[in-house]
Amino acid sequence: MGRWVLHVDLDQFIAAVEVLRHPELRGRPVVVGGDGDPSKRGVVSTASYEAREYGVHSGLPLRTALRRCPEAVFLPVDRELYESVSEQVMAALRSLGVVVEVLGWDEAFLAVDGDDPEATAREIRDRVRAATGLECTVGIGENKLQAKLATGFGKPAGVFRLTGETWFAALGDRPTDALWGIGAKTAKRLRGLGIATVGDLAAADPGALAREVGPMTGPWLVRLAQGRDGSPVSDAPYVPRSCGRETTFQRDLDDWEDVRREVVRLARRVAEDAALDGRDVARVVVKVRYVPFTTRTHGRTLEAPSGEPARIEEAALAALDRFTGRRPVRLLGVRAEFAR
Repeated sequence: MGRWVLHVDLDQFIAAVEVLRHPELRGRPVVVGGDGDPSKRGVVSTASYEAREYGVHSGLPLRTALRRCPEAVFLPVDRELYESVSEQVMAALRSLGVVVEVLGWDEAFLAVDGDDPEATAREIRDRVRAATGLECTVGIGENKLQAKLATGFGKPAGVFRLTGETWFAALGDRPTDALWGIGAKTAKRLRGLGIATVGDLAAADPGALAREVGPMTGPWLVRLAQGRDGSPVSDAPYVPRSCGRETTFQRDLDDWEDVRREVVRLARRVAEDAALDGRDVARVVVKVRYVPFTTRTHGRTLEAPSGEPARIEEAALAALDRFTGRRPVRLLGVRAEFAR
């Protein structure tokens, strides 16, 4: 009997939930973000497949989304609805009697034993559809890394198996940022070292790479490219490592005294959130997005972990003082990283 990891990913989750609520929108480009007004500043939370054909994607400014797809229907974010539907999905997955590791609203890993994981994947899709009316894609792998990447090959609403035997056929010629865990900056650095593809990275000398990118990171990157992942599927409750608040301003903040006041306001809200969780804060990070869309962050570590609002506010202002640019600001964020 084989042991498998299945990765379940709800297709265009937020947009799909909105279409269930508004059936008349089926087949139309739907964009969800902010308060649903694309003339205001804000970013896309999700876009339906029809909207994605116009180049609309998560994180895109709403105004840009409107220019790319003027005929799109724009809707406000409804967190309570998405959380409620997500709970129904996860309950359907747990009804299988297997270990379920929740990754977020719309995805989870399952540890499954059996000789026909595709049959289990089809059952998962049937149960999710029956419980919510939503479609999902299921990736199958020998570990979490393989299962996660398999999902991308199965979308939309499909099932795909990726194993050690098929790993390089599917991924060997792809750029390194096709791997889960490698972003654009790391991929660029690897290209500078002559490592352009997943196959290149898998064949790299871990020791040599360790000297270039770090003793832990180098070998880990090679293992990643080889499709190796030893992390278990766990149903332990998720414990957040941080909490944060941010605000996009409809009018730019030109005066940095206003910027300071807003950072203080956000820091106080973050302190309240941390207190509700009963967590002490070890580090505070401030995010500044300048006009037009350049984002920078700076952080400040507290002398000792604390839940006192005054200490969190003080650290936020100290982090803000590290910003040398005094250009107009369109977004501010404050994040508190919890003590372990």
